[in-house]
Parts: sequence; C-alpha cells; structure tokens
Amino acid sequence: MKAKEIVKNFGFETEDEPVSIYPFSPVYRMIRPEGDFIVKKTQHPIEKANRLMRYTKTLNEQGVDVVIPSKIQAENPRTFGEETYVVYPFVQGVPYTGKEWEIKEAGRLLGRIHALSPTDNKYELDIYDVFDFTENEVKESFQHIVQNAAPYGLTIKPELEIQLLQAVRQQEELKQAGLFSVATPHDFKANNLIYTPQPYLIDPDNAGWVPRIFDLALVLLLFHNELASAPDRPFTEQQWHLFLAGYGESVNLSHEEKMNWPKALDHVFLDEVIWLMADVEEDWQNPAQRALFNRLIQVFLNSEEFDLI
Repeated sequence: MKAKEIVKNFGFETEDEPVSIYPFSPVYRMIRPEGDFIVKKTQHPIEKANRLMRYTKTLNEQGVDVVIPSKIQAENPRTFGEETYVVYPFVQGVPYTGKEWEIKEAGRLLGRIHALSPTDNKYELDIYDVFDFTENEVKESFQHIVQNAAPYGLTIKPELEIQLLQAVRQQEELKQAGLFSVATPHDFKANNLIYTPQPYLIDPDNAGWVPRIFDLALVLLLFHNELASAPDRPFTEQQWHLFLAGYGESVNLSHEEKMNWPKALDHVFLDEVIWLMADVEEDWQNPAQRALFNRLIQVFLNSEEFDLI
C-alpha cells in the first residue's frame, strides 16, 4: 500500500505522496491543527505491536520519557497487508551533539528503563536468540569489509577477522551463560533520542527481551551511528564511563555480567556491526561514517579500555 493511503487510513489528508524523514525505514511526519504526528512502521503482526505498546505505555506511566501511540479516531496501531504502522506524537526538541551532560542523561534514561523491567518477560517481547553465526559468514563478511575500505586507502587489520572468528567460537558459551535479561527498546542510539532538554525516546519499536549487557554493548558500539550531529566516532573511554555513571544510578551490574562483558561486546559487534560494514557499501562513501567504522574497529580490538567498572 502506498504511503498516502496508509496515512489517510489514520485520518491524515495529503495531496502528495508523503516522503519519509528517515532514509532506512518509512517514517512520515504529518501535520494537523492540533499538532504534528509521526506515522511509522512498527512490529508485525498486530499482536506483537500491541504487546510492544503495552510495554511502552507502562514505561510512560512510570515516568519514563518515551513515545506512546497517539489518541486518534482511527485504530492505532493497525495493519496494512504485511506491515503494521503506528502513529506517535511528534516530539519537539533538539538532537544530541555529544555534550557530556547529554551522555550522562542518556545513561540515566537507559538505567531507569532497565531498572523498571519486570523480572520475567510479562509483555511477551521477542526473546534475543541470535547465536547461530558461522565462521564462513565471518570470513565472507571480512572480505567485503576489506573491499569496501580499500578505495579510501584504509587497510583492515587481519586481527579483526581473528577476533570475529573467536566470537563465533564462544557464542554457544554465551548462550548457555544464563545472562540476566531485561525488557528494553534495544535500539538505544542517539538518533532515537530527542532532548527536551532531558532525553526523550522517540523510537522504541525494536523492543525485546535482551541480555542486559548486550543492550549496553550496543550503546557503546553504535550510539553515534546514523546521526549527523553526533561525533564521527564511538564513545571515548571517558564518555563511556560518563554514560555508565548515569546508568549506574539505577542499576548494579552483577559480577557474572562484568565477567562476560568482553565476550558480550565481541558478540554484539558480530551481530550488529559487521553487517553494516560489509553489506552497506555506500556508507563507506560518507567520510563521517567511514571514520566511525575505522574507530569502531579500534574499539573492538582494544575493548579492555571500555570496561563496566
């Protein structure tokens, strides 16, 4: 179904076909006299979307700044063919720029979200279960990364492939480790926050039941990804511990989590980062994204500087 028909079914009239404000997924900003709204794709099928909305509404009721479905005349969320969409309010604010207070406040927000998680998966969110990487996949992806970097004079160290292969070999151990899991948005990145001035989570639609330290590893690696106003590198060691200082106001990580942190970081790089570098060749054409990739590799190969203390 065309975007114009989708937004019309939510009660938004437009003469022209809406254009997504986000290049990687359909996200449409719609304007009404009573305010601005966002129409975007969410989890599918509708049963999963409704479970997600129950989770975010509970967070919102507990004082967490997170978007919840707007109260409109139409059913919200609703399904169109093989996709489900939701209408959220458009949140006014400013984007993240890498200031120290922004980083610490983001840590506080994620810490509160994790601390408010139930002890069981009561919202029936998707359970993280990505432990099936193969050595052949890694070797193929590594070659793609080498090829993508070469036109820009960047040499990818063979140590990257060696450590990725080690991550593959230890994934079963991680799977059996019984890591503490939480209900979490699991896409806690700067481009999904708007500062009002406190950070407000504007895209919780990837929420799942995820090992807590996997969620933290995703923050360390990709918090600055896909945002022009963010630095073109991952967190520095100082910024990372600033984030953890805010996070730690609500959460005390266990000894087991701290012991498994290096393996978790390797695994999340394997799951979330390698495909960005290998499959999205056009990203390497962007100098900022290229710099981010290059520094991500450095973080991955020197992760002992980024502990959980």
